[in-house]
Amino acid sequence: MKPNKTYFNWSSGKDSALALYHLLNDNQFSVEKLITTINAHYNRVSMHGLRKDLLIAQTNAINIPASLIELPEMPSMEVYEQKMNETVSRLKLESFTHSAFGDIFLEDLRNYREDQLAKQGFKAVFPIWKRDTKELINEFLDLGFKTVIVCANSKYFDEDFVGTIIDKHFIDNLPKDVDPCGENGEFHTFCFDGPIFKHPIDFTIGKKVYREYEHPNTDNSVCDSDKYGVWYCDLLPK
Repeated sequence: MKPNKTYFNWSSGKDSALALYHLLNDNQFSVEKLITTINAHYNRVSMHGLRKDLLIAQTNAINIPASLIELPEMPSMEVYEQKMNETVSRLKLESFTHSAFGDIFLEDLRNYREDQLAKQGFKAVFPIWKRDTKELINEFLDLGFKTVIVCANSKYFDEDFVGTIIDKHFIDNLPKDVDPCGENGEFHTFCFDGPIFKHPIDFTIGKKVYREYEHPNTDNSVCDSDKYGVWYCDLLPK
């Protein structure tokens, strides 16, 4: 039976890496493209703040073609959906039929993704869905993956937290109200080595900055006020 031609919605972080690992080991699917949204104003990965150069180095090391979707700094839902629909339409013409994600347990987000994709006849795939997040992060490390914190919600963490490489000690010392995988948006990572890579990605720790954002009215998972703060760690390619 011919495998389903699949594109992966690649965030550059640990959950994406582990989900992709499982998908690559499933003969039902043939992953032939990595799709990532880019903040065109800063030329960085949306939400994560990762430099585009490091993203390209990462996808090259994984050896799956990358396709970047450029978005304005603060895109409306209309703009976001327009860009995504254009991308999915193009991929449909290239005979793609499935779209994969590294989501774990955000039901509303999964329903949204499935509904949007179904409009164009695509099926959504969630390789690590509903897995226990403590088990997932331990599996991630046991497989030999390596990842560094690139941004974190200031409600839970300070400047010293970003730039940290995740290890077992890190997991055991997380605050009790923080998900081990940061699934509620507490932190995001850059995965720089592991079994899906031909070679590790070299980088150095750059400047750490703090930014504040308007809190989305539809999401109360990580902040109780109108604004929320994020610490970013700039990673510099070697």
